[in-house]
Amino acid sequence: MPEAASVQATIGDSEFDRDTAVTLREPGVYDIDLSAGWTIISAVNGGYLLAVLGRALADALPHDDPFTVSAHYLTASRPGPAVVRTDVVRTGRTLSTGQASLFQYDEEGREVERIRVLASYGDLDSLPDDVRTTAKPPVLPPIEQCFGPQDAPAPVPGSSAIADRLFLKLDPSTLGWALGAPSGKGEMRAWFGLADGREADPFSLLLAVDALPPTAFELGISGWVPTVELTVHVRCRPAPGPLRVSIATRNLAGGFLEEDAEVWDSADRLVAQSRQLARVRLSD
Repeated sequence: MPEAASVQATIGDSEFDRDTAVTLREPGVYDIDLSAGWTIISAVNGGYLLAVLGRALADALPHDDPFTVSAHYLTASRPGPAVVRTDVVRTGRTLSTGQASLFQYDEEGREVERIRVLASYGDLDSLPDDVRTTAKPPVLPPIEQCFGPQDAPAPVPGSSAIADRLFLKLDPSTLGWALGAPSGKGEMRAWFGLADGREADPFSLLLAVDALPPTAFELGISGWVPTVELTVHVRCRPAPGPLRVSIATRNLAGGFLEEDAEVWDSADRLVAQSRQLARVRLSD
């Protein structure tokens, strides 16, 4: 893992695992205290939330590994108590499908649905080795030539508590926004890992696709870019070592943009893909 991780955490004892662990209350119902350590400004990161619901579904379904997860973000989640309710839609020999929703209480004590997920699970280790692709891994400078939030002389716009949980080194060619000179290309690329050195697994891939700064920054747009819908495809179990994440936006229209992400492992395998629709709040 990256040099920044002085102590390597194993899967199961890292901060990420502790903060995404759900507690079974009754069949299909899970409790969790959403950690403030995974917030952007005051809202809980969407990738972290996806990992939380992903773990609940892994417990509820007969298969362990997320293959495809589609989430609609209905209202912004806040740190604090939450409940996840799951429902098994279908079970089969190689795939099982379920849905899950995360709820919190508002100031008036009313239960509010924050996010709703539909997902299919299977066994990544049972997939065939045959790969036929035209996709190529992103070309990034060496880690030591890339920059993270801790390298900035002043706080990076949009950075927050989640930055301390991540090992994130951004490609300098996608950092124009941080210097007041965005490229206008709508691209973001970075080396990615968890700050405590925990190796990647299918659930941390759900985080990785939504952990980089928004591509809107390189389009010259600052501020919060809330996710409306996010679909992730997990293609294989990642090899040990840092991941490479590339995200691109081709179209911003009507106040919305798409972000297409690819996640590559140290063995040059495409381990996850995603597309999300996000709202852009343009200034007047």
